[in-house]
Amino acid sequence: MTDWSAWAKREERREEHRADRLDPAFAARWLATFDLPALAEGAMPQGVHFALCPPDAPTAALGADGHPARGASAGSFLPPVPLPRRMWAASEIEFLAPIGVGSAVERTSRVASVTSKSGKSGEMVFVEVAHDTRADGVPAVRETQTLVYREAADANSPLQPPPAGDGRFDPSAWAAHRALVPSEALLFRFSALTFNSHRIHYDLAYAREVERYRGLVVHGPLLASLLLQLAASELGEQALARFAFRALSPAIAGEALHLALKRDGREVELAAFAADGREVVRATGAPRL
Repeated sequence: MTDWSAWAKREERREEHRADRLDPAFAARWLATFDLPALAEGAMPQGVHFALCPPDAPTAALGADGHPARGASAGSFLPPVPLPRRMWAASEIEFLAPIGVGSAVERTSRVASVTSKSGKSGEMVFVEVAHDTRADGVPAVRETQTLVYREAADANSPLQPPPAGDGRFDPSAWAAHRALVPSEALLFRFSALTFNSHRIHYDLAYAREVERYRGLVVHGPLLASLLLQLAASELGEQALARFAFRALSPAIAGEALHLALKRDGREVELAAFAADGREVVRATGAPRL
């Protein structure tokens, strides 16, 4: 396997003239995407940081999958892993301060680690990226994001996830439950807000024929945002000090999705399930003391 250790500790800064301004127009678009009302004091919902300070590679610099192409130059932030399939596998997040409307938002990103693994599903490379987000100079969010790169899908491999089985999601074990169907319009709007051009979220032919998904794939941070909104509805806005989520199985646009929450002592357990009970995302949260 290739040694990617030279990429560890690389930094990418988005500050000074490249800082984002969370202006009222952006705030309105974020809230409209999720059918949320304006907040009383101008503080945006937890999760809005997913859409702030995104990479802004030119269109000509995108790879075949729609992500910025990876190179071996000194200016390349992410390592040039040759494995073509990329997914956002997990995040661990600390919410330090609310991000208000009108804030100047800056982010510094650092490659924390690059690890190669081989298993039954082939070779994989895990890249951990640490993001520090500040709003008006105040630390607001710390996040460690895990990306995974995988081998190309076999052209004859079954589409994933498998078709829905006979089971049903049972909400009785959960204190709160919300059912929804993520639409293609929701995926499109979230891609636009986050400047994410990964083709699995909008190009159905590519998603099926190249990456072998059964349909358009719901973004990991979109699912995380929906779970954070469920937590806010049950615990109050800005209630969580920490939040971690892990993707377990793809969620497909146009198919029913069940969001669930329960308390276990001080910890909050959250999850997203397909209609047949297949677990899509598992998450935990820690309320502020």
